[in-house]
Order: sequence, then structure tokens, then C-alpha cells
Amino acid sequence: MPNPVTQGVKPGLVRQLGFFSATALVISNMVGIGIFTTTGYMAGDLGSAGVILACWAVGALFAFAGALSYSELGINFPSSGGEYVYLTHAFGPEWGFMTGWVSFFAGFSAPIAAAALAFSDYLGYFFPGLKQANATVVLGSGVFSLHLGSGQMLASALIAAFTLLNCFGVGRTAKVQNVLTSTKLLVIAGFVLVGFAAGSGNWSHFSAPAVRTSAVSLPAQFFVSLLFVMVGYSGWNAATYVAEEVRRPERTLPQALAAGSVIVAILYLGLNLVFIYSTPLESMKGEIAVGALAAKNLFGPNVAGIFSALMALSIVSTVNAEVTIGPRVYYAMARNRAFFRAAAVVHPRWHTPVAAILSQGLCAMVMTLTPFRELLMYIGMSLTLFTVLSVASLFVFRRTRPGWQKLRAVDLAWPLIPASYILVGTAMIIYGVIWRPWASLTALGTVAAGALVYRFGVRARRGA
Repeated sequence: MPNPVTQGVKPGLVRQLGFFSATALVISNMVGIGIFTTTGYMAGDLGSAGVILACWAVGALFAFAGALSYSELGINFPSSGGEYVYLTHAFGPEWGFMTGWVSFFAGFSAPIAAAALAFSDYLGYFFPGLKQANATVVLGSGVFSLHLGSGQMLASALIAAFTLLNCFGVGRTAKVQNVLTSTKLLVIAGFVLVGFAAGSGNWSHFSAPAVRTSAVSLPAQFFVSLLFVMVGYSGWNAATYVAEEVRRPERTLPQALAAGSVIVAILYLGLNLVFIYSTPLESMKGEIAVGALAAKNLFGPNVAGIFSALMALSIVSTVNAEVTIGPRVYYAMARNRAFFRAAAVVHPRWHTPVAAILSQGLCAMVMTLTPFRELLMYIGMSLTLFTVLSVASLFVFRRTRPGWQKLRAVDLAWPLIPASYILVGTAMIIYGVIWRPWASLTALGTVAAGALVYRFGVRARRGA
């Protein structure tokens, strides 16, 4: 017999994630393309091993400050949605829509494209034609260019494969993701340990500078390079997206966000140490597949091939995770009439938001034509802007919401932690606009386009 208590009650999300599951979610979302691809760019831009490591360390502190700030937001809004929930309550539904709009382009489609391109570049160790530098068709020049070649075609094929896989149910995808994520963490830990224990590196690389390729002053370039670093650390806020499914969120969320951020920071610093130990900065400059280069110098070409293949496989897990997660964000927002209606339509047999999955896949495939460096800058600028706004909402809520629960770690030196995040993030955005204007203004243009779509499309349809 049906239970009279539950009869007529719509099924909801269940609080079933504990500390370890929530922490694993943070780690698996953070460890992505940034750590496998950005250090080569930083070698040329910064020219010093000490400054590169300092940049990653500052990025870790920045992410930790954001994680603590989000923890306070999460315990007061223990429902799934992350920035969408915080910005909607703090600044209104238009800002909630815009965070979903930007998530579509910069939060998921662009990172999917970047990860797929990095996958091609790592396979370029075996097939040089797959490297982005060997694109056969280049339209335009510099940042105003589009690249098409074997690497871009393979990247698009990878995106298409996971897009179709996700259309046919999340069960198969979850099994694939569990294997890929475990492989990724084992590869990183193994590479660091074996690299220092058995690799033929040289500690003198840490004191040997490289000729800088950036004309920007070193202090300004430091903040611009932080945007690259934050692509690597993006995902520290992952647990807030499933806050509604976390047990005892007032305790579990802060612990998971903090622990995940610290563990990933240690992994990243370890990887950067082994990269520099393996290769002089001068030889690393501009290299996308920096892990493959490091493996070759540490172990020779035969063993390096194994590590290059494993790193390519690790990047595949990032593509699959983002292809899976993104459409669920658009689906949740569309159900609240805060995104396009088609994103909320679920296939009757496969129970997946097919329109959301396919549109994201097509957008990501188009974005593979973009130069990799500009793609990373676009991602870093967009994500930093909305996390800064979310942290800023703390000041709004503390002033306007009676009964607001204050997190002890944030309240201890209030407002040092959120203010530090806002100041550093704002500096990154300002320097990014000044010194990397094309990618930065494209990011801001995406936000402006979202505002126009909401004002003249979504709000008009809702009769607001």
C-alpha cells in the first residue's frame, strides 16, 4: 500500500553525500586542464621558477579564501545551484540568469573545448600533426585567428563522442567517469613521486631564468598569469552545486571545500616542482603539453610515451565530467524559468536533457577553433568575475538578512578573507582587460549579451 504520508509528495533530492564524497567531488572537478597546460605559458611570461611557484601558491590561497566564503554562503543556502542561488537572492533574477548564460559559454563549453584541444596536443607526442601549432588552416593572425587542423578535428570528435554518450543516459557515463577520475589522480601522484625518485632532472633549473616573452611589467604580468592559474583551480566551489544532497551541510560543506582545495594545491605545487625539475624554463616556454615534455626529459622517449598517453587519458576525464555536469545546470535553471525552456525538456526514454547536451556540444566544437591561450584567458576572466560577485554577496547578506549564520573561520578576521578575494580578483580582471584585452573584452561581452537576452527575451516572456 502507498504510504499516506508520502503520497502526493513530489520526489526530491536526498541528503546522501558525506565529507569524503563531497571532498572527492571538489578534487575531481578541480583537477583539470589548467595544471597540464598552463605552466609552459607562465615560463615565458614570468621567466622565473620562483615567481611561477609563487603564482600557483597565491592562486591556492585565493581559491582557499573563496572556498571559505562560499562555505558561509552554502550553510545559509543549503540548496543546489551555487552562484545561481547566491546572485539571484543578492542582486535579483537577472544576475541569476547571467551566471547560467556565462556558465554555458565560459563555465562549460569553453573548458570542454580547451580540454579536448589539450588532449590532442598530448597525443601530438605520438602524432605531431595533432599539435595545435601544426594546424593546416589559419584564418586571421594572432589573437584574431581561427585554427583548423587534425588536432582541432580530433578535439571535436572527442566532444561529439561524449556528447552522444551523455544523451543516452547518465548511468553509463558515471561508470566511465569513475574509472577516468581514479586514473587521473593516480597518474598525477605517480608522476610526481616517480619523477623525483627515478627521473633524471636537475635542481639547477630552479635558479636558471628564462628570457621573458611578455612586454608587460612583472608585477602586472603576475596578476594576468593568475587568471591562467585560476583556470587550474576552478572547481573549488563544486560541492555548493550539490549542497541539497550533502548531509549536515553546515559542517560538511566548509570541511569538503577547504580539504579539497588544500589537497589539490599540494598536488599542483608538486606537479610544478617536477615540471621545473625536469626541464629548463627556456625549453618549456609556450609548450602546451608540458607534462609530456617533462616526462620525456625525466625518463626518455620510451617511458615518456606511457606518461603522455596516461595524461591524455586523464584529460579525457575532464571532458566527460564537464559534458555531463553542464547540461544539469541549464536544466535546473530552465525548470525555474531562469533559462531557455528547451533546456528543461527531458527525453522520455533516456531521461536526459538532450537539447541542453547537444547545444553545449555544438558550442564547444566551434570553440575548438579558438587559439588555446585566448581560450584559457576567456575562461579565467569569466569565472573570476562571477565568483568575485558571489563572494561580494556576503556583504549584502550579512547586512540585510536577519538570522544569518556566520562561519567562524570567515568571522574571525572579518572582512579580511572575502575582501582579500574580491581585491585580488578585481586586480586580475583589471590587469586582464588592460594587457589581454581581446579575450577579456570577449568575456565581458558575453556577460553583456546575457543581460540583453534576459531583458528583451526571458523577462519579456515571463511577463516581468
